[in-house]
Amino acid sequence: MSTVIFVPARYASSRYPGKPLVNIRGKNDGEKTLIHRSWEAAMAVNGVDAVYVLTDDARIEAETLRFGGNVIMTSSSARNGTERCAEAVDKLGFEPEIIINLQGDSPLIPAWFVEDLVREMQREPGVMVATPVLECDESTLDGFLTDRKNGLVGGTTCVMNAQNDALYFSKEVLPYVAPDKSKAERPRVYHHVGIYGYKPQALLTYLDAPEGLLERAEGLEQLRFLETGVPIKCVEVDSRGQEFWELNNPVDLQRIENILMRR
Repeated sequence: MSTVIFVPARYASSRYPGKPLVNIRGKNDGEKTLIHRSWEAAMAVNGVDAVYVLTDDARIEAETLRFGGNVIMTSSSARNGTERCAEAVDKLGFEPEIIINLQGDSPLIPAWFVEDLVREMQREPGVMVATPVLECDESTLDGFLTDRKNGLVGGTTCVMNAQNDALYFSKEVLPYVAPDKSKAERPRVYHHVGIYGYKPQALLTYLDAPEGLLERAEGLEQLRFLETGVPIKCVEVDSRGQEFWELNNPVDLQRIENILMRR
């Protein structure tokens, strides 16, 4: 099955304007922009036919061309990465069977997260939308809770049913666990990894649907699928001991650089 990775990136982020062009220091490769490192993460995935950065900003386009990446320019009216992906499919010149949305703020994405996602979509042809989830370890969960105590919106959590279909996604830490619960009584907390797999028809359905109230309130694009009755299959992935964090707020920059220095 043909697979394409899109890396949506916009300059006008409300929480961190200009973040695709922020420099991130690595241990052995100096400074590279966030979009450069996200591109490299996408290029490390096996079995992919092409990788494109999607943007409406000339500065991001110029940076992508500078490091040798491919760019598809999309309109400034796209409200999120999923809408940007839907636009880009029309400009490809062919229709891939699976489209991966690897968001441009995820430079630490391990290649096997995407490979596991593609494998699941190939194994279950009826799945129209899929996304990876990662069980939070104590360190990640503590980071989420600390962000919320400090009034910061950090990572996204996901609640699933027994068939691993998403019930809800939130920027709050879900499920809530009362403080008097023992460790054995606490349900698992899953970190939603910012990657999506779509079949082309799902993207057309998404564009035709209005922005939902939950989507607008949470600022989470995937909730439009749930609000319009499109299931999202959650694929549990294994970190294999590798730390993972997204660049959501300026404070995350130091966290990501620290992780890169430890790798």
